[in-house]
Amino acid sequence: MNRGVEAAGTAEQLTAEQAELLDAFARHLAVERNLSPHTVRAYLGDLTNLFAHLDRVGEQTVSEIDLTALRRWLAVQQAGGAERATLARRVAAVRTFFAWAQHTGRLSGDPAAALRSPRLDRRLPPTIEVDHARALLDRLAEQAEAAETPDERALARRDLAIVEVLYASGIRVSELCGLDLDDLDTSRGLARVLGKGGKERTVPLGRPAWRALEAWLIDRQRLARPAAGQAVFVGERGARIDPRVVRRIVHEALAAIPGAPDLGPHGLRHAMATHLLEGGADLRSVQEILGHASLATTQLYTHVSDDRVRAAFRQAHPRA
Repeated sequence: MNRGVEAAGTAEQLTAEQAELLDAFARHLAVERNLSPHTVRAYLGDLTNLFAHLDRVGEQTVSEIDLTALRRWLAVQQAGGAERATLARRVAAVRTFFAWAQHTGRLSGDPAAALRSPRLDRRLPPTIEVDHARALLDRLAEQAEAAETPDERALARRDLAIVEVLYASGIRVSELCGLDLDDLDTSRGLARVLGKGGKERTVPLGRPAWRALEAWLIDRQRLARPAAGQAVFVGERGARIDPRVVRRIVHEALAAIPGAPDLGPHGLRHAMATHLLEGGADLRSVQEILGHASLATTQLYTHVSDDRVRAAFRQAHPRA
């Protein structure tokens, strides 16, 4: 068995009991809890990893797993260099699984009830300055104006609209790719997005973002094929745009801005939230725009703002 298989585990290693449990659990996550396909895959991967670990060390069957076995499994993950966020997700996966298995009568006990998640490193990744954002959007606008052919202009306008919308609204890349034409409310300057867990919210878009969108929608027909349906953004092959394409667009656009960090769409989400708070927006409004379930998640951005205030104080005050 190679190291990659040992680290992750594979579905082929599952016993009939384990496979049956995971199939039922997957249906529960997707249908009853309405979790995203990405989350369902991650949880199933974590549980497959757990079962593979137990098989390697010759420990219990599913019904015999106890808290000690779970803690040992996490210790192996940590020793192997797993990030805290990964460990936290794996704790969430096994806690959810065993609680469900007990509740549905598949297991008599819940060994994960007392399993604790590691404290997450709450530092945010780097973000961009307001000047970087301005330079980024100005450059994309210039490229759209300088396009030599109609097809080049369509792609340039699309890329500008994508970055304008990401920075203006702070929506996730999956939410942007999922936008449909009837999600855009031009009369009120709002867009309706479908977020995590199938939760719907509306986000405001500024005038530059709307102008970029309107210009792109004029040229959208040059790229869109029947497969695109009502998608706002489409790829070069005419179907709904793929998140990987959006990430590439953002990375390449930022790479052309001197001094700007190498960030993807999520970096623009961080930038939008940080710049809103620095501009005086209240925390609750930012929470609603970002679609955070907990205000504590949004409060992370205040730490970024506070750090900048302290840095400015140290630099400028004669008695700092």
